[in-house]
Amino acid sequence: MNRNTAVLILASVCLVTACGGESTSSSAPGDGAAAPLTAATLGEQALLPAADYLAQAPYAGADRDNGRRLAQMCKACHTIGKGGVNMVGPNLYGVFGKPAGSAERYSYSGALQEADFVWTPRALDAWLAQPALFLPGNRMSFPGVSRAGDRADVIAYLLEVTSQQNGG
Repeated sequence: MNRNTAVLILASVCLVTACGGESTSSSAPGDGAAAPLTAATLGEQALLPAADYLAQAPYAGADRDNGRRLAQMCKACHTIGKGGVNMVGPNLYGVFGKPAGSAERYSYSGALQEADFVWTPRALDAWLAQPALFLPGNRMSFPGVSRAGDRADVIAYLLEVTSQQNGG
Protein backbone atom coordinates (compact mmCIF):
# COMPACT_ATOMS: atom_id res chain seq x y z
CA MET A 1 0.00 0.00 0.00
CA ASN A 2 1.47 3.36 -0.97
CA ARG A 3 1.39 6.50 1.18
CA ASN A 4 -1.42 8.15 -0.79
CA THR A 5 -3.64 5.10 -0.40
CA ALA A 6 -2.94 4.98 3.35
CA VAL A 7 -3.80 8.69 3.72
CA LEU A 8 -7.02 8.21 1.75
CA ILE A 9 -8.03 5.26 3.93
CA LEU A 10 -7.25 7.21 7.12
CA ALA A 11 -9.25 10.21 5.91
CA SER A 12 -12.19 7.95 5.05
CA VAL A 13 -12.10 6.31 8.47
CA CYS A 14 -11.99 9.73 10.14
CA LEU A 15 -14.99 10.97 8.19
CA VAL A 16 -16.98 7.83 8.89
CA THR A 17 -16.12 8.14 12.58
CA ALA A 18 -17.18 11.78 12.58
CA CYS A 19 -20.48 11.17 10.81
CA GLY A 20 -21.64 7.77 11.99
CA GLY A 21 -23.05 6.26 15.10
CA GLU A 22 -25.24 7.60 17.84
CA SER A 23 -24.59 11.00 19.32
CA THR A 24 -24.19 11.04 23.06
CA SER A 25 -25.20 14.67 23.36
CA SER A 26 -28.45 14.69 21.45
CA SER A 27 -31.80 13.46 22.57
CA ALA A 28 -35.23 12.94 21.14
CA PRO A 29 -38.05 14.97 22.66
CA GLY A 30 -39.67 13.12 25.51
CA ASP A 31 -37.03 10.37 25.79
CA GLY A 32 -36.00 11.48 29.28
CA ALA A 33 -32.47 12.41 28.22
CA ALA A 34 -31.03 15.83 28.99
CA ALA A 35 -31.35 18.42 26.26
CA PRO A 36 -28.19 18.95 24.18
CA LEU A 37 -25.82 21.59 25.45
CA THR A 38 -25.83 24.77 23.36
CA ALA A 39 -24.00 28.09 23.49
CA ALA A 40 -27.13 29.57 25.05
CA THR A 41 -27.32 26.90 27.79
CA LEU A 42 -23.58 26.48 28.42
CA GLY A 43 -23.58 28.75 31.46
CA GLU A 44 -20.55 29.86 33.42
CA GLN A 45 -17.47 27.70 33.03
CA ALA A 46 -14.31 27.23 35.07
CA LEU A 47 -11.20 28.37 33.21
CA LEU A 48 -8.25 26.14 34.04
CA PRO A 49 -4.75 25.66 32.66
CA ALA A 50 -4.52 22.89 30.05
CA ALA A 51 -2.58 20.66 32.45
CA ASP A 52 -5.47 20.80 34.94
CA TYR A 53 -8.03 19.80 32.31
CA LEU A 54 -5.72 17.00 31.17
CA ALA A 55 -5.53 15.66 34.74
CA GLN A 56 -9.33 15.29 34.90
CA ALA A 57 -11.67 12.73 33.37
CA PRO A 58 -12.29 12.16 30.53
CA TYR A 59 -9.07 13.77 29.28
CA ALA A 60 -6.71 12.03 31.72
CA GLY A 61 -7.61 8.67 30.18
CA ALA A 62 -7.96 9.90 26.61
CA ASP A 63 -6.18 8.18 23.74
CA ARG A 64 -3.89 10.95 22.45
CA ASP A 65 -2.86 8.90 19.38
CA ASN A 66 -6.50 8.51 18.38
CA GLY A 67 -6.98 12.22 19.04
CA ARG A 68 -4.03 13.06 16.78
CA ARG A 69 -5.46 10.88 14.02
CA LEU A 70 -8.96 12.31 14.36
CA ALA A 71 -7.60 15.87 14.47
CA GLN A 72 -6.68 15.42 10.81
CA MET A 73 -10.34 16.31 10.21
CA CYS A 74 -9.74 19.64 11.96
CA LYS A 75 -6.60 20.27 9.93
CA ALA A 76 -8.62 20.18 6.72
CA CYS A 77 -9.86 23.68 7.66
CA HIS A 78 -7.71 24.84 10.61
CA THR A 79 -4.04 25.17 11.44
CA ILE A 80 -3.11 24.33 15.03
CA GLY A 81 0.48 25.49 15.45
CA LYS A 82 1.69 28.69 17.06
CA GLY A 83 1.66 31.43 14.43
CA GLY A 84 -0.41 29.31 12.02
CA VAL A 85 -2.47 31.04 9.39
CA ASN A 86 -6.23 31.22 9.28
CA MET A 87 -7.67 29.00 6.57
CA VAL A 88 -11.33 28.16 6.02
CA GLY A 89 -11.45 28.22 9.82
CA PRO A 90 -9.27 30.17 12.25
CA ASN A 91 -5.95 28.96 13.64
CA LEU A 92 -6.64 26.98 16.83
CA TYR A 93 -3.41 27.66 18.72
CA GLY A 94 -4.25 29.14 22.12
CA VAL A 95 -8.00 28.69 21.60
CA PHE A 96 -8.71 27.32 25.09
CA GLY A 97 -9.68 30.17 27.40
CA LYS A 98 -10.44 32.59 24.55
CA PRO A 99 -13.84 34.12 23.91
CA ALA A 100 -15.64 32.67 20.89
CA GLY A 101 -15.17 34.67 17.71
CA SER A 102 -11.99 36.40 18.88
CA ALA A 103 -9.17 35.13 16.65
CA GLU A 104 -7.39 38.03 15.00
CA ARG A 105 -7.69 38.55 11.25
CA TYR A 106 -10.51 36.05 10.82
CA SER A 107 -13.95 36.91 9.43
CA TYR A 108 -16.47 35.12 11.65
CA SER A 109 -20.15 34.49 11.02
CA GLY A 110 -22.53 36.84 12.79
CA ALA A 111 -23.46 34.00 15.15
CA LEU A 112 -19.88 33.62 16.37
CA GLN A 113 -19.28 37.38 16.49
CA GLU A 114 -22.27 37.67 18.83
CA ALA A 115 -21.63 34.48 20.81
CA ASP A 116 -21.03 34.91 24.52
CA PHE A 117 -18.98 31.94 25.64
CA VAL A 118 -15.36 30.99 26.18
CA TRP A 119 -13.69 28.01 24.53
CA THR A 120 -13.19 25.37 27.20
CA PRO A 121 -13.08 21.60 26.77
CA ARG A 122 -16.76 21.50 27.78
CA ALA A 123 -17.72 24.07 25.13
CA LEU A 124 -15.59 22.38 22.46
CA ASP A 125 -17.10 18.99 23.32
CA ALA A 126 -20.63 20.34 22.76
CA TRP A 127 -19.51 22.17 19.59
CA LEU A 128 -17.86 19.08 18.14
CA ALA A 129 -20.91 16.94 18.93
CA GLN A 130 -23.20 19.07 16.75
CA PRO A 131 -21.82 22.45 15.62
CA ALA A 132 -25.07 23.58 13.97
CA LEU A 133 -27.13 22.75 17.07
CA PHE A 134 -24.60 24.18 19.53
CA LEU A 135 -24.54 27.56 17.78
CA PRO A 136 -27.19 27.98 15.11
CA GLY A 137 -26.10 30.25 12.28
CA ASN A 138 -22.39 29.42 12.44
CA ARG A 139 -20.71 28.70 9.11
CA MET A 140 -18.83 25.54 10.08
CA SER A 141 -19.99 22.89 7.63
CA PHE A 142 -18.95 19.92 9.75
CA PRO A 143 -21.50 17.33 10.86
CA GLY A 144 -19.85 16.66 14.21
CA VAL A 145 -18.14 13.79 16.01
CA SER A 146 -20.82 11.51 17.39
CA ARG A 147 -18.77 9.40 19.83
CA ALA A 148 -18.03 11.07 23.17
CA GLY A 149 -14.78 9.08 23.52
CA ASP A 150 -13.53 10.32 20.16
CA ARG A 151 -14.35 13.91 21.13
CA ALA A 152 -12.46 13.48 24.41
CA ASP A 153 -9.46 12.09 22.49
CA VAL A 154 -9.44 15.03 20.06
CA ILE A 155 -9.87 17.58 22.84
CA ALA A 156 -7.05 16.06 24.92
CA TYR A 157 -4.78 16.14 21.87
CA LEU A 158 -5.73 19.76 21.13
CA LEU A 159 -5.20 20.73 24.77
CA GLU A 160 -1.65 19.42 24.48
CA VAL A 161 -0.69 20.90 21.12
CA THR A 162 -2.52 24.23 21.12
CA SER A 163 -2.03 25.39 24.68
CA GLN A 164 0.35 28.22 25.32
CA GLN A 165 1.22 26.80 28.75
CA ASN A 166 2.46 23.61 27.07
CA GLY A 167 4.54 25.47 24.51
CA GLY A 168 2.25 24.25 21.70
